[in-house]
Amino acid sequence: MSDTVDGGEGAPPTVDAAQRAAALAAKLRGNEAYKKKDLDTAWGEYTTAVSLDPTDMTFVSNLAAVQFERKDYPACVAECQRALQVGREHRADFKLMAKAWARLGNAAKRLGQLDTAKMAFEKALTEHRTPDYRTSLSEIESLIKKKNEQDYINPELAEEEKQAGNACFKSGDFSGAVKRYSEAIRRNPSDSKIYSNRAACYTKLMSFDLALKDCEKAIELDPQFIKAFLRKAMVHKGMGQTSKAQATYEKALELDPNCTEAMEGYRSCAMQSHTDPEEVRKRAMNDPEVQRILNDPAMRMILEQMQSDPNAIQDHLKNPAIAEKFMKLREAGLIQVAYK
Repeated sequence: MSDTVDGGEGAPPTVDAAQRAAALAAKLRGNEAYKKKDLDTAWGEYTTAVSLDPTDMTFVSNLAAVQFERKDYPACVAECQRALQVGREHRADFKLMAKAWARLGNAAKRLGQLDTAKMAFEKALTEHRTPDYRTSLSEIESLIKKKNEQDYINPELAEEEKQAGNACFKSGDFSGAVKRYSEAIRRNPSDSKIYSNRAACYTKLMSFDLALKDCEKAIELDPQFIKAFLRKAMVHKGMGQTSKAQATYEKALELDPNCTEAMEGYRSCAMQSHTDPEEVRKRAMNDPEVQRILNDPAMRMILEQMQSDPNAIQDHLKNPAIAEKFMKLREAGLIQVAYK
């Protein structure tokens, strides 16, 4: 990005008129040379202007612009700091101060000094709020966030967190497993298996929207990952989207025509789509396990609570035993869970 030189304002009374006029003439000659990319001449003229009138920060700021064009960013930062010092001492216009801070921010950005750049653009905004400065600050904040995320990546620690998540999952602590898998993802966001594992947790917790998002991310990272397709199909079934589940099983079969789980899931969806919902309910009520769950006073109370407060289910699902019972009732087609 090409920098621009400053125009300058009125001079303080400590500089006589002749000096001021000569300084402005040198600045104008410097501007003409700068526009022609004759940076050495511009540098000489701006240096002359500074020597004639050291109280005007714009002359020093223009030296910083030359250093920026030379790609000598450390020197640019130093000249910006000098310009800001002059500006503070002689109460320069806030717009000129903001421009010097922004130039310093751009130079620091080129040097990879993102924290310094962020501070500089924040200072520019305190002096003069413009859309350009706001955009520059947002870009720096995004770069800092991205850098922090990159610095946090550690596949070895990710594997440790994944194994800890697996242990939580096996013990029925699905909420704990989600926390572990989430940390593993932050440590290694390119591992499709971790997203798939977290999707399994969200499915157990009936957070189907989150489970679906993780399945899709796992598939994006590894389009051949058949387990992610199978889990995605289960999520669609949990949402009551039988046709989508069937289509997902079909995609899994394209990857592996001999996958038993995909074949059984596809057939189940095909049968369900042609089955009367009342027949599904009757079949479920004949299941001894379903009968035991529905006859459990605690479960009946929870189901009644769901009628008035559907969101209450999330608290109950933190209990692994209750979560398993809910899963059984859902798989039997007796309950539907609302999702966003």
